[in-house]
Amino acid sequence: MTKARLLRLSVVLVSIFMILLIIVYWDNVGTAHFYLHTSFSRPRSPGAIAAGEDWEALPDVDEFLAKLLSSSLKQNSSIPRKTEQLLVQGSNKPVVSNLEENVRGYDWSTHKDRNSLDQEKLQVERQRTLREFCANSSFTFPTKERSFDDIPNYELNHLIVDDRHGVIYCYVPKVACTNWKRVMIVLSESLLEQGVPYRNPLDIPREHVHNTSTHLTFNKFWRRYGKFSRHLMKIKLKKYTKFLFVRDPFVRLISAFRSKFELENEDFYRRFAIPMLKLYSNHTNLPTSVSEAFGAGLRVSFSDFIQYLLDPRTEKMAPFNEHWRQVYRLCHPCQIDYDFIGKLETLDEDAAYLLQLLKVDRLLRFPPSYRNRTASSWEDNWFAKIPLAWRQQLYKLYEADFVLFGYPKPENLLKD
Repeated sequence: MTKARLLRLSVVLVSIFMILLIIVYWDNVGTAHFYLHTSFSRPRSPGAIAAGEDWEALPDVDEFLAKLLSSSLKQNSSIPRKTEQLLVQGSNKPVVSNLEENVRGYDWSTHKDRNSLDQEKLQVERQRTLREFCANSSFTFPTKERSFDDIPNYELNHLIVDDRHGVIYCYVPKVACTNWKRVMIVLSESLLEQGVPYRNPLDIPREHVHNTSTHLTFNKFWRRYGKFSRHLMKIKLKKYTKFLFVRDPFVRLISAFRSKFELENEDFYRRFAIPMLKLYSNHTNLPTSVSEAFGAGLRVSFSDFIQYLLDPRTEKMAPFNEHWRQVYRLCHPCQIDYDFIGKLETLDEDAAYLLQLLKVDRLLRFPPSYRNRTASSWEDNWFAKIPLAWRQQLYKLYEADFVLFGYPKPENLLKD
């Protein structure tokens, strides 16, 4: 009897210790702001759980964590946020101190004198298209049928979490991700300058924006929470506002090529340009630095780049680089029910509407567009010298992104 009582007492003490440990862990990453601070007008999916609803759809461990966190939140719901006391000076343009940003140039004109889109209807249509094709068994593509639990942690590294405002952003390179990452840094206060969080997105240097240590992403959860990581991910996916931005897949490829191979980029030259020049342009004894190569007129052509994407050896060596990896592989739109789908083609309107829905439009505004942004009208010229068979293969490679996000099939590029 004594041993049995000691055993029961030990179990109780261990349980209490685990609960306290979870509370301490969670407290360190901002659970005081766990609840969703936004309201969207679109209907939630049947499995989605809004603040204040029952938790009966969750498994036992999820229910335990959710109720534990809920009790903690009630005690902290009245904590004021210093950032919410700051008002954006609407007419002042932020000072652009970064050299690269000055070279690229900003277009401020797009923020005024535009007819406002019916954003609510637009979002309903975009989400309807995505859900219909995800549910359509006749439309298939790799990884479509797997569940969220089947996605390995390393494939969740594009999901950035802001616990302060209850936001999850899946970033897609070449789709305004630098500025959206800046916004997430300002909201989450994850980066300080002389002990003070950044308030203006454009003040944040690019090298800090793309530093992986700056952002809390889903793939980091395992190190923090161990076996509870997936449960916490699922709870946040149900409670937080999830958004992503996309663009025409072919235009995104052009933008990636311009950015990584037309400008002197040492890393991309060594990792990608040298193999492309050897494989598809029959060059040997290439310079070791990009500046020497450019000086000698040795540059990857757009044709080399397309051949590289279509070459079956490419994926066997390693997954596509994130700058040309398909959006469905980066953001898992059939496994994650996104609340907001923005498009680069309507970036200014979409960004303003999203910040309003997130109730942070008084804290900051989204930085303006670049003047020299790659345009859809460039497609015909860029693909003019690409053989028809390659264009058709390339479309099949990116077809899921075209279909899921409502981009029309580029028939003019796929026919003689």
